[in-house]
Amino acid sequence: MHVLYFHQHFSTRQGSAGTRSYEMAQALLRHGHSVTMVCGSYSKGNTGLTGAFQRGRRRGIVNGIDVIEFDLDYGNDMGFWRRVGVFTRFALGSVGVALRERADVVFATTTPLTAGIPGIFARWLRRKPFVFEVRDLWPELPRAMGIVRNPILLGLMSALEWASYRSAVRLVGLSPGIVDGIVRRGVPKTRIVMVPNGSDLDLFADAPQALRPEGVADNKLLAVFTGTHGPANGLDAVLDAAAELKARDRNDIRIALIGHGREKPHLQQRALEEGLENVLFLDPVPKTELAKLLAGADLGLQILKNVPAFYYGTSPNKFFDYIAAGLPVLNNYPGWLAGLIEENGCGFAVLPDDPRAFADALIAAADDREALAEMGHRARILAKTRFDREKLSAEWVGWVAEERRPETQRDSIQ
Repeated sequence: MHVLYFHQHFSTRQGSAGTRSYEMAQALLRHGHSVTMVCGSYSKGNTGLTGAFQRGRRRGIVNGIDVIEFDLDYGNDMGFWRRVGVFTRFALGSVGVALRERADVVFATTTPLTAGIPGIFARWLRRKPFVFEVRDLWPELPRAMGIVRNPILLGLMSALEWASYRSAVRLVGLSPGIVDGIVRRGVPKTRIVMVPNGSDLDLFADAPQALRPEGVADNKLLAVFTGTHGPANGLDAVLDAAAELKARDRNDIRIALIGHGREKPHLQQRALEEGLENVLFLDPVPKTELAKLLAGADLGLQILKNVPAFYYGTSPNKFFDYIAAGLPVLNNYPGWLAGLIEENGCGFAVLPDDPRAFADALIAAADDREALAEMGHRARILAKTRFDREKLSAEWVGWVAEERRPETQRDSIQ
């Protein structure tokens, strides 16, 4: 079977973006299928292609995947309307690909929501089976965050969401809240499966050498956040906790924020003005290098802005990377991940907007390294038993190729 796969932000492990689509494409190959991946040029990603663009695109084989990359730069520091422009151009270019390229199944994954447009055209004009993967609920999340307030734009987004769900023969949701959100739009549960992000146990278990940022001694607790520094991440909460640590003279704790995003200059300026020398700002690194940094860390930070829509409606890559690396996790918002941490004893779940509780958790981690190590051990067990990417990808392939129904469906949507 040949899968025509649309993901605007596709990246191999050589990029600093999430690699779910790369790993899933590799799983398709292992199961005897072939893949054409259609993507754009993401600032955090690395598609594996190095040749020159010809007429706005380039094409080549990357580790067995036929990759078509549009010359469409995208970065998280872009303003709203620039993003909309890039999303629209990618969707329009992808429609042409969807109508011409060989495909037994057309698969598209968000974000953005416009990723569903080529699948809609392939379904109704070519009668190809369309499978749609939902990583975030749109327009629910931008509405909840106040990013999009225009009722006309929200209405158009809602219509596109409805059309994408109704055009898809099968859907994949990455979290319990996403599955529930799809059901609320009138899609039968029998057409939906939950396959969350997974833990790349091979990558994070075999990190060749643990690395720590320059100047961070081995005897200091190192807590790390990896990923986008954007409005949704709410990283001011980390600086609030750092200020609390400074006020308590806890100089034995360091926090490293690894990544880029629109909020990073503000965060750096705030840390400078408040003298928060316990916070380090690092550039994003390829996932292969990230494995070394996580191996040298003591605690992973799972941070989001306090928006109820996030509680059950996200499946963050970083959480699954942390537990794959055997890191305990400090989570600062309620929801399904907080529940996993509490149920499995693999970290700390604190309430949002409470810098004292956040600081208390960091201090508890620093003061009892033996208990922290045990939490890390349980985190690794959780990654192996429930979120092994290899096992989840096999179930995902079965669903996309309609070979069998994944076991996760019974657990996630009943």
